[in-house]
Amino acid sequence: MATEEPKKKTARVQTKVFNDPVHGHVELHPLLCKIIDTPQFQRLRNIKQLGGAYYVYPGASHNRFEHSIGVAHLAGQFARTLKERQLELGIDDKDILCVEVAGLCHDLGHGPFSHLFDGNFIPKVRPGHKWKHEEASIAMFDHLMRENGLENELDEDDRVFIKEMIFGPLEPETSERKEWPYKGRTKDKSFLYEIVSNKRNGIDVDKFDYFARDCLHLGMKNSFDHCRFIKFARVCKVAEDGQPDGEWQICIRDKEVSNIYEMFHTRSRLHRRAYQHKTNKIIELMITEAFEKADKHIRRKGSDRELILSETIDDMEAYTKLTDHIFDEILNSSSADLKEAREILQKVVTRKFYPYLGQIKRQQNQNITEMELKEQLAEEFGVTMKPNDFEIIVSKIDFGMKHKNPIDYLRFYKKDDSNKAFRFSDDQVSDFVLPRVFSEQWIRFYCRKSLTNDDLKAARETFENWRQTVLHPEPNADGP
Repeated sequence: MATEEPKKKTARVQTKVFNDPVHGHVELHPLLCKIIDTPQFQRLRNIKQLGGAYYVYPGASHNRFEHSIGVAHLAGQFARTLKERQLELGIDDKDILCVEVAGLCHDLGHGPFSHLFDGNFIPKVRPGHKWKHEEASIAMFDHLMRENGLENELDEDDRVFIKEMIFGPLEPETSERKEWPYKGRTKDKSFLYEIVSNKRNGIDVDKFDYFARDCLHLGMKNSFDHCRFIKFARVCKVAEDGQPDGEWQICIRDKEVSNIYEMFHTRSRLHRRAYQHKTNKIIELMITEAFEKADKHIRRKGSDRELILSETIDDMEAYTKLTDHIFDEILNSSSADLKEAREILQKVVTRKFYPYLGQIKRQQNQNITEMELKEQLAEEFGVTMKPNDFEIIVSKIDFGMKHKNPIDYLRFYKKDDSNKAFRFSDDQVSDFVLPRVFSEQWIRFYCRKSLTNDDLKAARETFENWRQTVLHPEPNADGP
């Protein structure tokens, strides 16, 4: 009588548990823990998630460290849910691990004060140099794996896959590029590229975590339920125009359209009340100006030489040593070279900001330049102000795709036909949910001069009179 061979027991992966204020108890794979315990990842403890917003909202002290752990958790949760629900997708444990690592490492490239560094500082001091923090994220990932002896933990294809999930296709787009631009995974697993950083419609676990986390620390309500989104997500084959074979995309149940619009309404609300807050924007402008003046005097040792502040993005050895601490380094310095930068930061910590005068909404097809606006406003003030006494900050608020509706790039499925994807038309969405426009710009005006309370009141009244003439110009005498 034949005897059955005993089944081999698979070794259980020894995960570690983190207690996260947003997601509760989070279990992470040992490789993720090894990555976390490196200097390159630990630096994220000292980079604030919301940059200068901490000087406006006292609760906004959270950082890129905890956000990255949250994204890794959600990425793994999302991939496992898809695997359990649709075995035919062929998602394996290595796919899930790579998605988790991408979630964990997607923000490794952020500089001091997060988007202030790549969005404001670098364009000012290195004009024409096209650089974004995702480039530094994949460079820092390579540096981290190499410096900490972790390269053998993942195959080359898996490391490429992780970097593609963070950055997108690694090869520049050309007319000769193949239809499928990725190398880490084949086209039948295209949906995996939509989990961490969704280039198609911007709906991904990165947004899920930072909406939930930012709302928590800012003391705002989050009306979007990311757990519900993951619950009702499903992968379907979508045939786009010009793609007869189609691609496997993450789709969502049709009844969830209102929940998804809530996500974008939450995004809009966060931008209006926090990210684009009038005081936050002038604080970030002043910090940027201080960094500009300190650029050549703040140095970090790189792999083969010392680099100034703006050069650190070219050398991950130097960039690893760059965090929000440079604010205090400048503020507490006694160097004469840093005097101007130090004085600006002293104004920030004592809340002596450039006074806010008011704002106007940029109209469509309005081509007037910032200098022309400054000249017009100075003319309204007369001899008391010159154009360079004003500072203009343009705040852009949208749903993540400029003037486009991201929902147009998401596909849905019905309960009774779960394998067929379709596009939701606007006439199927409640008018209470669907916005009339998907982007707008506000032009904010500040004064670089110090003003007394009475002078500021008078300046704001003058600005309001001028604003009315901009919004409602007098008819041209030569016109009809």
